[in-house]
Amino acid sequence: STLFPYTTLFRSAGLGYQQGFGGHFHNDNAVASLRDIPGLVIAVPARAEDAGPMLRTCLAAALVDGSVCVFLEPIALYHTKDLYDDGDGLWLGDYDPPAEWTTRHVPIGRARVYPGSADDVTIITFGNGVRLSLRAAARLAEEGIGCRVLDLRWIGPLPVADIIRESAATGRVLVVDETRRSGGVGEGVIAALVDAGYVG
Repeated sequence: STLFPYTTLFRSAGLGYQQGFGGHFHNDNAVASLRDIPGLVIAVPARAEDAGPMLRTCLAAALVDGSVCVFLEPIALYHTKDLYDDGDGLWLGDYDPPAEWTTRHVPIGRARVYPGSADDVTIITFGNGVRLSLRAAARLAEEGIGCRVLDLRWIGPLPVADIIRESAATGRVLVVDETRRSGGVGEGVIAALVDAGYVG
């Protein structure tokens, strides 16, 4: 754009792929190279109802603040419709009409919390891990174990305040991270908790 020559929003498919491909076999999980860039905004929407608002937030940040944003889409979720059972349609989301675009944004660095019964453990995750964690939380609920699932949504900057608050609420944390063991997102989550003096 001639009006905004230095604004950048990069949109990319990534993370683990379908049919078992991904993890340490797949270079799409090397997000550490992105997270190491100071000031880079990295969005990872897990579901359709967050994707549009997060993309608009990135675009606004790029145009207004000059932020450089990466919009990393979990490719394995592109065709996902169901959450718990085949045909339940619970992973689908409504498309915001253009008249609502200015009112529907997801603030940078703010997570999404799925409380459930929420007393026993906090599962911290993002991307493909959100759907898998919600499914696990439902099974654990049948056994009387209450989970809250924290969808990071932003892995740069991490939603540190939300991580600390939701971890303190249960006193037990499970980090679900599909990226690499070294240099993955989980390391940043644990570092944020340690820095805050969290003791589980």
